[in-house]
Amino acid sequence: MTSPSHLFHDTYYHIYNRGVNREDVFIEERNYGYFLLLYTKYIQTVAQTFAYCLLKNHFHLLVRIKAEEEIQLPQSLDQTLNQTLRVSETLRVSRDSLRVSRDLYPSKKFADFLNAYAKSINKAYGRTGSLFQHPFGRVPITSDRQFFRVIAYIHQNPQKHQFVEDFRQWKYSSYHTILSEKPTHLQRSTVLEWFGGKEQYVDLHTSLVTEGQSQWFAEDD
Repeated sequence: MTSPSHLFHDTYYHIYNRGVNREDVFIEERNYGYFLLLYTKYIQTVAQTFAYCLLKNHFHLLVRIKAEEEIQLPQSLDQTLNQTLRVSETLRVSRDSLRVSRDLYPSKKFADFLNAYAKSINKAYGRTGSLFQHPFGRVPITSDRQFFRVIAYIHQNPQKHQFVEDFRQWKYSSYHTILSEKPTHLQRSTVLEWFGGKEQYVDLHTSLVTEGQSQWFAEDD
């Protein structure tokens, strides 16, 4: 992966990452639930989530980074930024610094989330060093057709990588969550609205997304 830009506000992204040297990042079943627990803790404040899939050695997400006015910064960070603004010798420089700090906040939350999960895995399994590749992949999604394909691609990933014969058998994705009525942090109603309802959602998942269709948004997956 090349060095990417930071995550922009009010922008949709396909976010993905894999283990270093393609090693497993989910060692046993309980790791999947813990990953999602940390994800909610760190990411819900800065992003909306539309789809996900967690595989043994990598993961995929479709998210929208919230607009700046939708994100409430922690009081401690707000105090630090305001203090920087007051004590800086040059007001212009201080405002630029404040702007950069606020813009980088979503990217930092994703980095903090992945670091927190990596530390828990290292502690639980007696390993050291990085767990994930750096940096994590992110590709902006900009059209309705891209949304359909990215969501289908994310859900079909376990079949693509031959973890299961049929992607609908994989437990650790949002495919069935979108179809259920159970409470969820996912933007279920928005996803179904994009597809035009549950029936169309199911139908549009039956055709596998081809390598050519996914190349621009999946890069080296």
